[in-house]
Amino acid sequence: MLLIDGHLVDGASDFPVINPATGAPFAQAPRADEAQAAVAVAAARRAFPDWAALGFGERRRRLEALADGLEADLETMARLLTREQGKPLTEAREEVFFSVAALRHFAAMTLEPRVLRDTAKERIVEQRYPLGVVAAITPWNYPLLLLMVKLAPALITGNAVIAKPAPSTPLTTLRLGRIAADILPPGVFQTLVDRNDLGAWLSRHPDVAHVSFTGSTPTGKKVLASAADTLKRFTLELGGNDPALILDDADVAKVAARIFAGATANAGQICLAIKRVYAPRAMMDALCDELARLADEAVVGDGMEQGTTIGPIQNRAQYEKVLGFIEEARTQGTLVAGRAPNEDVTGTGGYFIAPTIVRDLPDDARLVREEQFGPVLPVLAYNDLDQAIARINDSDYGLGASIWTGDAARGAELAARIESGTVWVNKHLELPFDVPFGGAKQSGIGRQQGIEGLEDFTQARIVNVALG
Repeated sequence: MLLIDGHLVDGASDFPVINPATGAPFAQAPRADEAQAAVAVAAARRAFPDWAALGFGERRRRLEALADGLEADLETMARLLTREQGKPLTEAREEVFFSVAALRHFAAMTLEPRVLRDTAKERIVEQRYPLGVVAAITPWNYPLLLLMVKLAPALITGNAVIAKPAPSTPLTTLRLGRIAADILPPGVFQTLVDRNDLGAWLSRHPDVAHVSFTGSTPTGKKVLASAADTLKRFTLELGGNDPALILDDADVAKVAARIFAGATANAGQICLAIKRVYAPRAMMDALCDELARLADEAVVGDGMEQGTTIGPIQNRAQYEKVLGFIEEARTQGTLVAGRAPNEDVTGTGGYFIAPTIVRDLPDDARLVREEQFGPVLPVLAYNDLDQAIARINDSDYGLGASIWTGDAARGAELAARIESGTVWVNKHLELPFDVPFGGAKQSGIGRQQGIEGLEDFTQARIVNVALG
């Protein structure tokens, strides 16, 4: 059921939710219409002043209670997450665990006034105050965790939040709403599920003060356009085409396993996953052989089954898109690992794609230029390091990157030449809650996590006082 103004209510209609491991419906989700969305926005507007007035200490107490409720529900939530999203149950448990951890982390944070100048003549202080109603629009790859890194910072800073999950993964967000219904005041947190028809409505609404969106770059551009008329604040965490640069002093045997994991976790459906690899030409054969071995050893299957290491693609549209990348790559490069999809992998009718490694692709191939968002990895050779960095930076995206080397200092020096919001050295996909992240170029605007993530949900106010 939807959570609107403190009440659990039916939607205006229902629609089926598909289990990607079978391709068949397993539940019905309530679908909100514009009338219900309008009620939610009005309720959030009413709830906002009292919630903001509580102060950090009392808001922290409520968010800790929400964290307790989610933690008590961890196993049930994880199983629901696997059924609607597809990831292996161990990964689903990790997502719920880290969602609890994110809630506790941000609940403990505050934004204190910052003294900019304090003299005998004047005192200048920067204060921060909440914006009001926040629309949190989340994708289907990490439906609970990516909501939490919006919800927790927005709530602790005093905003009211309306969550709109992706239509293909609405159930975990709705279940979180059930937990919150008995903990948070009416209107402070609400859930709206749609069929991709309410996002633009929320983005345009004059009473929505901030839109926090995670999703594809094309959809992010539409959100930005919808928000323009009201000049509302926004945070856009968009797509990536994250490169991994292997240096000539790296140990292939050690690096390959970590690159494979960084490319295929959650079936490659991570905005910050490794999407393309650049390796010295002399290392290509050994690297591709090792990646192919890891791909062949992967266990592709239903995330509820013990031993599964890679689950299905989350939805049919994305499944067909990834298959298109593979078919095009067959004609332009060399597949060194990869099996036929679907029935040849599991026989269940689900959206399964075995991990696929491709080499010998040209730089203008779609699999190199675009974000595949699936377990398909191109490996590209280079002869000159400067040219490799130029090829890496020749992209519309700039979300994440990684450098792999036996010399960490050399890696850090080269990281300063990569045009990206985050560059890791000898690691990938590490996102501590106290460290901000966000994209360069067309990979986004704004920051999530860290103090910067809290500040994104507030307005700066400068108080300039003459003394004496």
